[in-house]
Amino acid sequence: MILRKKGSLKRLIDHLPVVVFEYTFFPDGKRDFTYISPRCEELLGVNPEELMSGQLQLSDLIHPEGWRSFNDSVVESVKVMKEWKWEGKCRGKNGIIWLSSQGVPVKMKDGRVVYNGIFEDISTQKKLQQQQIETEQRYKELVEQLPLGIVIQAKGKILLANAAAAKIVGAQKADDLIGLNPLQFLLADSRELVLEKIQMILDGQTIAPVEERFVRLDNKVIHVELSGQPYLYLGEPALQVIFTDITERKRAEASFLKTEKLFFQLFQNTPLAVTLLNEEGLVVQINKGFEEMFGYTESELKGNSLNLFIVPDNLESEGNDLNSLISSNRIVRIETVRYRKDKTMLSVIIYGVPVLLKDKTIGIFGMYVDITERQKVEEELKIRNTELDNFVYKVSHDLRAPLSSILGLAHLAGLPGNTDNLNDYIKLMGEKAMQLDHFISDVLSHSKNLKMELKIDEVDLQKIIDQTFHELSYLPGAEQIRKVVSIEGTEFYNDPWRIAEIFRNLVSNAIKYRKLDETIPTIRIESMITDHFCQINFEDNGIGIDGINRTKIFEMFYRASDQSEGSGLGLYIVKNAIDKVGGKIAVESELNRGTLFKITIPNLRLSK
Repeated sequence: MILRKKGSLKRLIDHLPVVVFEYTFFPDGKRDFTYISPRCEELLGVNPEELMSGQLQLSDLIHPEGWRSFNDSVVESVKVMKEWKWEGKCRGKNGIIWLSSQGVPVKMKDGRVVYNGIFEDISTQKKLQQQQIETEQRYKELVEQLPLGIVIQAKGKILLANAAAAKIVGAQKADDLIGLNPLQFLLADSRELVLEKIQMILDGQTIAPVEERFVRLDNKVIHVELSGQPYLYLGEPALQVIFTDITERKRAEASFLKTEKLFFQLFQNTPLAVTLLNEEGLVVQINKGFEEMFGYTESELKGNSLNLFIVPDNLESEGNDLNSLISSNRIVRIETVRYRKDKTMLSVIIYGVPVLLKDKTIGIFGMYVDITERQKVEEELKIRNTELDNFVYKVSHDLRAPLSSILGLAHLAGLPGNTDNLNDYIKLMGEKAMQLDHFISDVLSHSKNLKMELKIDEVDLQKIIDQTFHELSYLPGAEQIRKVVSIEGTEFYNDPWRIAEIFRNLVSNAIKYRKLDETIPTIRIESMITDHFCQINFEDNGIGIDGINRTKIFEMFYRASDQSEGSGLGLYIVKNAIDKVGGKIAVESELNRGTLFKITIPNLRLSK
């Protein structure tokens, strides 16, 4: 018996999170606790000695409304000598609590019946159960008032249904649906698909409302729109289905489609912006294209004159004349401008077509074609053509100048009686050829940057910077450069070739435009890479750029200084390459104080 347990086992029992007890029925009819663990004081508010001394009876602890069931269950257990279980209310240390009790009777040789068992506080579980019952009751009251059909189903059976659901499927009352298989209301050819969607919902996926056909209990086929959500019903996983009868709506839609299908397809699906005006020139209807082009909704325009909304004030007479022409049964075409709702100006071509009935105009179709982008392209093309003319002129000039110098030096070297050192001529010719090669390289780089698609890959900035300095080591003054490089952050993904071109031109310019005094030419490169951007600060202590030139340095063939005979394409290529990779560049510079370029380039690592 537990009373006689000693040592470590007793210590273990005394510290269990439940109350362990030994309760004895004596042959003389007495019964009492012969052991109870110390946890009883925490649970019931009495110490073990009080209970085992007989000072308190069980009836003093059990709530009056539960005493009878408690006593009857104990007596029955003793009578049949089977396991005893009971749960009910008791007087606890801090008020009324719920206890779960169980014990096993053992009949001793001396006639005693001894129970070894446990008491456990289940107040929290009981409270949650009560809350759940109340929630379910409120849910039932709510769904009964909704005009939507609502059922709860689980394991192929309907567990709960509201009156609206019963009405939709032809049942007399909601209870008639309880226990039925919900699939019986579906047509056979759709059951498998519905089962798949049910499983998707139970797996946590969101499914858009679907339309299905139901077979009512009277065998009539109806159209319903339904949706489902996972639901916990009486503590068990279930599916809540909400549906509504859309049969009449479907019939109306079918009728509408039959009578207006051609008009709908022509009017709504045309890529043009189309408006229908009445014979007075007032808006009757507009299509989606019109809404998208001009930003107005049909409700804003209906019954009004378009002149009040999209026609500029200085073109009001044009709008009136246009309506007059169309109303006189003439088809017109005009290229003009109109306003969007946000007052953006659009260039449009307007086609006006009268709608005739027995030779009388009963309406007007106005069709608008947005040519704003086309005009922008034309303007851009003009700019590009001008730039191309300038490019061809500059290229021709800058190609010819070194060639002319080489030809001149070759001619001088071949003159009779010329005693000059030919090596000097060869050196000069080599310098001019190198200048020509650099210029051609810049032109090719510019062309490649314009035409080549972005190729996203990991960018090794340190490798690119080291390689750039190595490849430009031939430039005069390159050996004097002191470089300071700092790269921090995560992996960087973008277009490696264009990033290399940016550094090639910046480093080349920094070398060419270094100070020619005693100052140690220094290039400082700092880079911080985050998940979204790479921030690069490229700084030199060269001759700098004055305010007048600073705004023009990114223009094609612009040279801010005569110190170098460069192509004038370097910073133009830098700016174009940065634009191509989606970045931004800013410059800070003062004459004789150096230059700082701040470059931000998107890190496309997360899009890989």
